[in-house]
Amino acid sequence: MFTGIIEELGTVVTAGSHLSIRCSTVMTDLTEGASVAVNGVCLTAVGLRPDGFSADLAPETLRRSNLGDLRSGSRVNLERPLLPTSRLSGHIVQGHVDGTGEFLGLDALGEDNWWLRIRVPAELDRYLVFKGSIAIDGISLTIAALEGDVLSVTIIPHTYRNTTLGGYRAGSRVNLECDVLAKHVEKMLSKIDLKAPITADKLRENGY
Repeated sequence: MFTGIIEELGTVVTAGSHLSIRCSTVMTDLTEGASVAVNGVCLTAVGLRPDGFSADLAPETLRRSNLGDLRSGSRVNLERPLLPTSRLSGHIVQGHVDGTGEFLGLDALGEDNWWLRIRVPAELDRYLVFKGSIAIDGISLTIAALEGDVLSVTIIPHTYRNTTLGGYRAGSRVNLECDVLAKHVEKMLSKIDLKAPITADKLRENGY
């Protein structure tokens, strides 16, 4: 499990189904076979080196995420898994990407704050709410506006300086992971017979 608080920007050495990344901070306690989030995708670290690690990408990972778009020299957001003793500074992020969105723009708000706009696929809309959480390329962010199929968030100076967001161009794909709590609520609600009146007993029967 991750929190969406990016620890380091890594650099892609080789891209494709066998991804190699150069980095330093996450290597301090990374072990062979351990998980690491790369642009919000949970990967298994192999081939550890003093200056980085490698990971094998399954066809499903390449299809569902933007990792297949990476090239040598690309920057990536990196985060190690949460420790039981750590503070949950962001939100619960599993590293299981739901799909990709389209980067539309990053507009200056002044004092190094930014307004990020992402076009989201229709099938993810039901999981998005105003002031709810979303992970964009592994970054824990709060939804500031929803207008049709466009999601907007405010990017503070620290996030802008320490993640990949400042390097995107219009049309770039970004990984999206919706709040897992929204998915569980959707499944529970789908089991309620909405033709019958909703009562306190009915809600208790369904886990509320």
